[in-house]
Amino acid sequence: MTLFSIARKNIRKNFTNYFLYFASMIFSIVIYFTFVSLKYDTAIQSATEGSTKISSAFSGAAVVLIIFVAIFIWYSNSFFTRKRKKEVGLYSLLGVRKKQIGRMLFYENFLMGVLALLAGIALGSVLTRFFVSLLMKVMGYDAVSNFSISPAAIINTTIVFMIITLITSLQGYRLIYRFKLIELFHADQEGEREPKASWITALLSLVFIGTGYWLALQNLLQSKAWAAMGFMLTPLVILMTVIIGTYLLFSTLTVTLLKLSRNNKNRFWNGMNMIGVSQLLYRIKGNARTLTIIAVLSATTLTAVGTAYSFYYSNANSAQQANPNSMMWISHDSSVTKRVDELIDSTPHHELLYHASVPVLEVDADVRGLSEAFSQDIQTFSIISQHDFNELAKVQGRKDTITLSEEEAVVLDPAYFEGISPAYVGSTVTLKQNKQEQQITFKELKKYSVLNMGTVYSTMVVSDELFAQLEKQTNPILLEAYGLSNQDKAKQLTEDIEGVLPESASFASYYQDYARGMESSGLLIFMGGFLGLVFLTATGSIIYFKQLTEANSDKARYQILNKIGVNRREVKKSIAQQVLFIFALPLVAGIAHCAVALSALSKLLHMNLVIPVVICMGVYTCVYLIYYVVTVRSYYKIVTKTN
Repeated sequence: MTLFSIARKNIRKNFTNYFLYFASMIFSIVIYFTFVSLKYDTAIQSATEGSTKISSAFSGAAVVLIIFVAIFIWYSNSFFTRKRKKEVGLYSLLGVRKKQIGRMLFYENFLMGVLALLAGIALGSVLTRFFVSLLMKVMGYDAVSNFSISPAAIINTTIVFMIITLITSLQGYRLIYRFKLIELFHADQEGEREPKASWITALLSLVFIGTGYWLALQNLLQSKAWAAMGFMLTPLVILMTVIIGTYLLFSTLTVTLLKLSRNNKNRFWNGMNMIGVSQLLYRIKGNARTLTIIAVLSATTLTAVGTAYSFYYSNANSAQQANPNSMMWISHDSSVTKRVDELIDSTPHHELLYHASVPVLEVDADVRGLSEAFSQDIQTFSIISQHDFNELAKVQGRKDTITLSEEEAVVLDPAYFEGISPAYVGSTVTLKQNKQEQQITFKELKKYSVLNMGTVYSTMVVSDELFAQLEKQTNPILLEAYGLSNQDKAKQLTEDIEGVLPESASFASYYQDYARGMESSGLLIFMGGFLGLVFLTATGSIIYFKQLTEANSDKARYQILNKIGVNRREVKKSIAQQVLFIFALPLVAGIAHCAVALSALSKLLHMNLVIPVVICMGVYTCVYLIYYVVTVRSYYKIVTKTN
């Protein structure tokens, strides 16, 4: 029997242990292959009108994926090699040389890599069409009908993963030479010392995490801490304090709490609790580094995916805020407006909800008394009358009216940013027109507009009397505002109207901003979602490998428990509680870190991220629960299996 045939037999016999590792590798290859296919495919570039976003975005995502997958495979391979120390020791006792053992393990890992590569490319070739259609859908484009598999993508994927597999296989070969025969047989007893509890270090872990959270939730523009450390250094301080605090939390605080739980004698001596607490206590410190990495990675993944989904989720609202009218432009010629009306009437897919012609004055104002945020003394405002505002607000479905005296004004600022935007209310500015000046005081700020931002300057509303007075001194410009049904599907109509209008019309439409947002946020959510799933499957697999390694070590202990009368139901309950503790720690910590990060982000962006973030956390938790159930079942099978 050759070493290669032994390696093949070992894979077949231990495939249940290898399954999640194998499945995670296949999933990583499928995602990488998809990304590379999207990068090379000309049909997609044609569908997105030559957009370079896809190519550059997926090139970057592919690099991140390569690095992460390489680390994951390296880490997993180390687990499998160390897990088989006793097996390697038996080979050595039987006279098999380390060189031959190393070659056998090299063949095993390389064979697994080749099988995963073949399966990943085959599955990727089948699923890539679906992934491409999904990408086109989330980006708001029509499905690609002439998509084809790129040979360049197959070659690229094969080269990258063959190199990763070769390196990790050589690593397994190298590890064999570092093992001593005595440590191979005593591998199960390594690290079996009860860790010491330290209240000082436990409290320190909370101080570190609390400091990171406090800094993250500060107001960036008003915080003295951010000002003292700087905007470049503070995020690094937050990251380091949270990581250090998380490590100390897992390595010390959990040990302290587990030791405290032993003081509750009624619970500790009840059933299998004594066994479960003791096993967790002995191993939690050894797992601390792995759990910290998983918690931080989970938080990073959830934050990235949650943010991307939040932008995608709020894209329609953002486009609506910037474009309260479906279309708006400056009218220079009534014949052009008539031609636009004909185009709208001829389309069967869009109903005209309203059409308003709004006179607007463009007036310079001295804004020195408004805010220090303005770098210039003079700013141009677009001014509309109180009557026109009320009429537009009514047709747009807003239950809002304005009543102003002659020297009062209301500012409309949908892009208002507290701390950066000026404090309008109560401030006075001076309107300058034909050497005449008129002072007005801002009575109110409205964080929306009735005019499209792409067509006008910063907008203010004045009384009808003041508007009539200003109108005598300058010629108003006429804005044409349209409200249409199905405005998010007005691609063709928007292009037709834009073709009729001159460049000076400053055309702005809901569809243009909506389509741009869909392209950017759709690309982000697609990449973030799939990279997040790769990270999730990898981290879930790492916990799975770690628990199976411990299951093999604990097998003899559970057999003794079985012999003294402990039934299988109690064994399974104890295993479920232990594994739940290990899975819950990084998940809860990751969700807590993510919640703080997204709270800070929602304050910064003035966005409500609750619904998209809860959805992302729910999906993440469900996938983790699947890993938990699979791990409990595998652990139970190992410790209850009889020869």
